[in-house]
Amino acid sequence: MKLNFTIAILLFSVFCLGQNYNIGMQVLKNDLKLNTYAKDSSSNALVIYDYGNSYIDKKTFKLVFQLKQKIKILKTDGIERGEFKVKLYKGKSSKETIRNIKGATFNLVNGEIEKIELKKNGIFKEENENYTLVKIVLPKVKVGSVITISYETESKFISKYQPWYFQGQDPVLYSEYNTSIPGNYEYHIKLVGNIPLATNDTKLEKKCLEVGNGGFAHCSVSKYIMKEIPAYKDEGFTTTPLNYMSRLEYELSVLRGFDGSVDKITNTWEYADREFKNDSDFGKQINKKSLVKKVLPNDISNIGEPLDKAKAIYNYVLDNYNWDKKYGRFDASVKDLLKDKVGNAFEINLLLLNLLFNENFEVYPVLISTRERGLATKLYPILTEFDYVIVSVKINGNTYFLDATNPYLSFGELPYRCLNQYGRLMDLKEGSYWVDIDPKKYSVRQHRVQLNSFDETSISGELASNFSGYHSHALKRKFDENIQNYKKIKAENYTNFEVNNLEVLDFDKKDLNFKERIDFTFEPEFIGNKIYLNPFLITFFEENPFKIQERTYPIDFGYKDSYLYVMSIDLGNDLKILEIPKSLNYALPNKSGSFICNYEAKNNKLSLYFKVKFDKAIYESEYYPYLKTFMDKVIEAQKNSIIVLEKQ
Repeated sequence: MKLNFTIAILLFSVFCLGQNYNIGMQVLKNDLKLNTYAKDSSSNALVIYDYGNSYIDKKTFKLVFQLKQKIKILKTDGIERGEFKVKLYKGKSSKETIRNIKGATFNLVNGEIEKIELKKNGIFKEENENYTLVKIVLPKVKVGSVITISYETESKFISKYQPWYFQGQDPVLYSEYNTSIPGNYEYHIKLVGNIPLATNDTKLEKKCLEVGNGGFAHCSVSKYIMKEIPAYKDEGFTTTPLNYMSRLEYELSVLRGFDGSVDKITNTWEYADREFKNDSDFGKQINKKSLVKKVLPNDISNIGEPLDKAKAIYNYVLDNYNWDKKYGRFDASVKDLLKDKVGNAFEINLLLLNLLFNENFEVYPVLISTRERGLATKLYPILTEFDYVIVSVKINGNTYFLDATNPYLSFGELPYRCLNQYGRLMDLKEGSYWVDIDPKKYSVRQHRVQLNSFDETSISGELASNFSGYHSHALKRKFDENIQNYKKIKAENYTNFEVNNLEVLDFDKKDLNFKERIDFTFEPEFIGNKIYLNPFLITFFEENPFKIQERTYPIDFGYKDSYLYVMSIDLGNDLKILEIPKSLNYALPNKSGSFICNYEAKNNKLSLYFKVKFDKAIYESEYYPYLKTFMDKVIEAQKNSIIVLEKQ
C-alpha cells in the first residue's frame, strides 16, 4: 500500500507538471489537442520529454549516447523542428557512428491518432573531412503535430564526455540526463546556467566494467533532472549564449589505466603557469628589457611623474603601432611588431607591457576570454579558452587595465570586447590569480538644451552635448575619419529639429570626452496662441529593449551607464505656462538604478531635469521584470510628455 501510494503521488506530480501533456514517449490525444503553452504563449514548439543516457560500453569501451525526445509543434515557425541534425566527428583512426534511428509524426485526424513513421528515405548523410552530418527529416509535420525521435551514437572520443543541454530554443517540460562513468575516468563536471536541478542523484555500481586478468572498475551512476525550463531567447545586452544556457559539460581530468598507469589530462594552475612561462608565444615575450631597450624616445623616459609617464608610453604605442584586427593567441612576436609596425593584439599589448616594465613599472599580462567567446572556466585551467591579453599596471596604489589596439580609447579604458567580468593575471614569479574586470567610471551621454527665441512659426535654441566613455568611442572615430561626412550624417539623424550649425569642441581622440554644440530651429505645434511642445527633442531610447516574457540569464551592459537631458526655456514676458507634465521619480531594487524627470517653473524660466542611471554593469536575471517596467516608464516620459504654453 505504501509503495502504491508513492507511485500515485509521483504520477500526479508528473501530470501537473505537464499541464495535461503526457510526460514520456507515449503520445496521447491530450498531447495532440492542446495547442498552447500557458507559460510561454510566444513559443513555436514545446519539448514535452527530453531524455539522454551516456555510458561506456562493456565490450567496445566506447562512449554510447542515447537520445529520446517528444516535441509538440505549436506554430508554423516550429515546423522546422521536424528536421534533426547529428554531427559525427572523424578522427585519424576512428569515427563516431549512429544507429537505431527511429522517429514518427503524430497527427489528430477525424478525432483519431494518425502515426506516420520515419522511413529510410528521410535519413540523409553529408560527408566532409572532419565530420559526417546526418539529417533526419520526419514526415508530414504540421502545426498541432507531436513528433518523436530516438537514436544512439557511439564514440571513441571520451575526453569530452557527452554534454547535455537542458535548455534550448524551445521551452522544455521535462529533461533527464543519465550517466554511468567508470572510476578510471575522472571528469570535471560543470553545470552552466542558473536554473536549479530538480534531481541530482549519484550512486555507485560495483564492477560495471571488467577486463581480462581480473581488472575491473566501479561506476558512478548519476541522474540529473530539470523541469519546466524556459526557452533561451537571445536578447540584447548579453554575451554569448554559451555563458548562460543551462547544460552539463564534462572535461576529462585523469585517465587511469588498468595497468596502474595514470595520465593527468587537466592540470593545475601551478602547472599551467610553468607552461606559460616557457611558452615561446607568451612567457618568452614578456619582461624582456633587451627587446625594447632603445625604443622609447628620451623625452618620455625622462618624465618624472609615474602616471604621466605611463600615459605617454601608452600613447606612444597607439601612435606608432597599428592593430591588424587579429587577437593573435599563437605565433606572437614583439620583435616582428617592432620591425613591421603592424601586429595582433597579443603583440601590441605585450610590447606595451615590456615598455612599461623597462621603465620599472609593476606590470603584468592578464589573459582574458572575450565577450563573444564566453566566460573562462575558473575551476581548472583550459588554456584554449583564453583568446586575448591586456595589461595590468599599478601606479600610486591604483590599478589600471590597458589595451593599445584602439586609438579612440583613453588611458585605463578597455575595448568593449574585453568587458567579460574577469581575467587571469599572470604573475609568473608568485603565481597567477583571477582579477575582476569591472569599469568603475560611468559612461555618460548628456544633452543640455536652451530654447531662447520664439517667433510666429518656429523656435530657436542651442544644444550642448557631451559623450564620455563607451558612448564616445564610435563618435570620435567617425569624426576623425571624415569630419564633413560626420556632420552631414549627424544633421540627418536629428529628425526633430533642423541643424543650422554643428561644432565639435576641443577634439582629442584619446580624451575621455567628446563634446559638440549645435544651433538649431524647429517648428512646434501652434493652435491659435497656444504652443504644444514635446520637450524631448532628443530621446535616449526609441523602444524598450526588453521584450521577452522571461529571461533566465543576466542583463550585461558591460559598464555602468548614465543619461542626462536638461532643457531650459526662457519664457520672458511673452509666454505663459498652461500645462506641464507631472514630475516622476522611479528606482530599481537595491538602489541599483534610478530615473528622475523633474519640471520646475521659476523666475520666468521653465526647466526640465531628466536623468537615467544604471548603477550596475551586470544585473542578475531577477532584475529583468523591474528593468522592463523601468524602461517602459522612461520611454513613456520621453514620447508622451507635452508642455502647453500660451503667447501673451
